[in-house]
Amino acid sequence: LLDADVYGPSQPRMLGVSGRPSSPDGQTILPLRNHGVTVMSLGLMMPDDEALIWRGPMLMGALQQMLGQVQWGQLDVLLVDLPPGTGDVQMTLSQKVNVTGAVIVSTPQDIALLDARKGIDMFKRMNVPLLGFVENMASFICDGCQKEHHPFGHGGAKAEAEKQGIPFLGEIPLDLNIRIASDGGVPMVVSKPSSPQAKAFLDIADLLIASEVLN
Repeated sequence: LLDADVYGPSQPRMLGVSGRPSSPDGQTILPLRNHGVTVMSLGLMMPDDEALIWRGPMLMGALQQMLGQVQWGQLDVLLVDLPPGTGDVQMTLSQKVNVTGAVIVSTPQDIALLDARKGIDMFKRMNVPLLGFVENMASFICDGCQKEHHPFGHGGAKAEAEKQGIPFLGEIPLDLNIRIASDGGVPMVVSKPSSPQAKAFLDIADLLIASEVLN
């Protein structure tokens, strides 16, 4: 997992890894590993409460360094977590690396889907295949009435996926257990692998693995 969300690198916290990666020869970088996942992030190179104030060329240099100098080892897939928007990180990655495909993640309300459309358009222009669309924070179950509620609307991502001709991969619920697991550094698929919340993630992963692009 390469955390390329350079201004908000949260993957170390979510995976429960800490400590500065080592470089035994001054050239290659040894990533960290937890829960069976190898991870590299700028968040491992700086204090949690310190802002990253770098201009574009410095950020792009760091991204290329993480792509080219990290000893990833034998990988099934390298998943890159991108920042929101259509900025330098997305463009550099699309131009410098043979990207297998992109997954678009959006909440279902209209204002979020506006940004998602821009991301879709950018990847299409960069000739990056679109593997699918995920609706995040889709719904929650009320503790009192036990009914499902959709605070941001419902079905917006699925409708947009159909409009764009992109596979719809599924929904991730708005759930306290996911927040607790993420903040605690133990993902739902590890802490509660049989839970409905974990199943939502696993079902999406299964659809991606089964896709023609990855086979």
